[in-house]
Amino acid sequence: MKTFNDPAEYAGRFYIRLLAAVLFVFVGWILLAYTLYSLQIKNYDRYQTLAEGNRISILPIVPQRGNIVDRNGVTLARNFVAYTLEITPSFVVNVDKTIDGLSEFIAIEQKDRQRFKKFFRDNRRLDSAPIRTRLSDEEVARFMGQRYRFPGVDVQARLFRDYPNGTLGSHLIGYISRISDRDVEEIEGREDADNYLGSMYIGKSGVEATHEADLHGMTGREHVENTAGGKVVRSLKREEATPGSDIELSIDIELQKVAETAFGERRGGLVAIDPSTGEVLALVSMPTFDPNLFVDGISSQDWNVLNEVGVPKEKLNKPLLNRAVASAYPPGSTFKPFMALAGLNSGKRTLTYKMNDPGGFSYGGHYFKDDKKGGHGSVDIYKSIVVSCNTFYYVLANDLGIDTIANFIGQFGLGALSGIDIPDEKEGVLPSTAWKRKRFAKHGREHQKWYGGETISVGIGQGYNAYTPVQMASAIATIANDGKRMRPRVARATIDSHGKREEYPSELVKEISVDPEFMAAVQRALGDVTRFGTATRAFAGAPYRAAGKTGTAQVYSLKGQAYDKSDERKRDHSWFIAYAPVEQPRIALAVMVENGGFGAVSAAPIARQVIDAFLLEKRADKPAPEDAGAETEEEGGDDHPGNGAHARQGENAG
Repeated sequence: MKTFNDPAEYAGRFYIRLLAAVLFVFVGWILLAYTLYSLQIKNYDRYQTLAEGNRISILPIVPQRGNIVDRNGVTLARNFVAYTLEITPSFVVNVDKTIDGLSEFIAIEQKDRQRFKKFFRDNRRLDSAPIRTRLSDEEVARFMGQRYRFPGVDVQARLFRDYPNGTLGSHLIGYISRISDRDVEEIEGREDADNYLGSMYIGKSGVEATHEADLHGMTGREHVENTAGGKVVRSLKREEATPGSDIELSIDIELQKVAETAFGERRGGLVAIDPSTGEVLALVSMPTFDPNLFVDGISSQDWNVLNEVGVPKEKLNKPLLNRAVASAYPPGSTFKPFMALAGLNSGKRTLTYKMNDPGGFSYGGHYFKDDKKGGHGSVDIYKSIVVSCNTFYYVLANDLGIDTIANFIGQFGLGALSGIDIPDEKEGVLPSTAWKRKRFAKHGREHQKWYGGETISVGIGQGYNAYTPVQMASAIATIANDGKRMRPRVARATIDSHGKREEYPSELVKEISVDPEFMAAVQRALGDVTRFGTATRAFAGAPYRAAGKTGTAQVYSLKGQAYDKSDERKRDHSWFIAYAPVEQPRIALAVMVENGGFGAVSAAPIARQVIDAFLLEKRADKPAPEDAGAETEEEGGDDHPGNGAHARQGENAG
């Protein structure tokens, strides 16, 4: 017999389930109502802001970089617009396959691929990177016809930097290159990140680096409305970028060209200064390089060439090294005019003092030879400079002592940063007892004492002495300016986008306290170096009077042996410091030729060409001859430091 369920029992279960469902729906409605309240009323302002943020984007407008011009308005660095082919990897499934496809109708070399990968490895903050730059109109047209095949690839118009003079003045002007992660850290450290949104380039060296803040300008902003997919619908507001200011340099690029041409293939540095203002007229470091190589991101091949990968250490030319400010060398006999002033200022020497030069000086069982066999006979302050008598300064150094020398000569800026507005300047070495203790303490030799024999070598510009060409140029400019030392600078003025010009003021660093009679005596001797002394031949026939001092700095200890002329790297460094005209100096300069031999032979002829170009507007079109300034001993001495006064190899050579 069939059994039926009790309807009352099932009705009870049904009502329980119905009640549960009603409660569930009710709670759901409560939650929905609360959510709507939260979104529409309670948090309205917050979500409206977020929505506006999704609807409105702020795009950076990269400012145009300022130009760099010389004192006569000649353009040294400028901008131009060109098209780039850029890839956004986040929108590309297979980057390598995409590049292969692009290369079917646009020339993409292996160096372009390497540069693209390196750029993304070093710049992870950016969304896109160029695979090809400076596209021709024909290449742009070909790509646009195939654009649909390459999602994530587009053509952009970009500003590019150009250095129209190529290698000329490259260490001075510097270069820009792509912003790296390291640059980003520095930018964020100075709280300037907002100003570099969208920027791809930054100054890396020279004026481009030191005056980056003026050259870069201020980034603008464009507020645009876009769809949820990111497509721009319209522009809502635009805040234009402020272009960077132009920088006018004190450099005369034609004088720079003369100086670089005069060096030829020789290595070295030159700095020419206006003694009365500190304005740098020319700044040379040879060999040089082409800054245009760095603008798009330098290729591995070019980088290896500039860094001389595979070249033996003893044959390196270091084209990226700025020898004018970042390399220190023993000054040789160019140190003697400052020693003469130290002797006069201390009272250890007088203008009437004379000594007999027997051909050398004995100290501590060692014989320091003079530059002239048999000596120079009776020598006073004047003659010691004109004929470059070593013995006079051996004795003077011993009488003064190292700390007296350092305290006085330090006033000329030797062994200290000059403050020139070029990066990577080195201090060099003005030796003293305190310097030596500090120097050797770094190597665990805290108690290194100063030995008297070391002072003897310092007296003729050897030993631990090491100075940069810019320091030597500033020092001789100080003598030319009657003891007033001006800070050297290469920037003359900034000119903003509205044409407003702001001059950089001259800065007096120090006025050296020296009796005018002593200064005049040294100036007179320097003036006669080019008439009767070691630089006579180099300045023969000059229609102006120049003052100067040759220097020959030994970098390798011969130990009584003769030079092996086949080993050029062991030859002495060649120095010449000068100013002209004597009556009212307008230019002072220091010339250093690495392994150039006698100062009168290599450096002085270069200085002659530069001074001729500045005062007489004579333009040289070939290197200065290497024998134009050669002197015999009878004509004024060979200015050689002599055995026993050698520099320490590796410590003084730049």
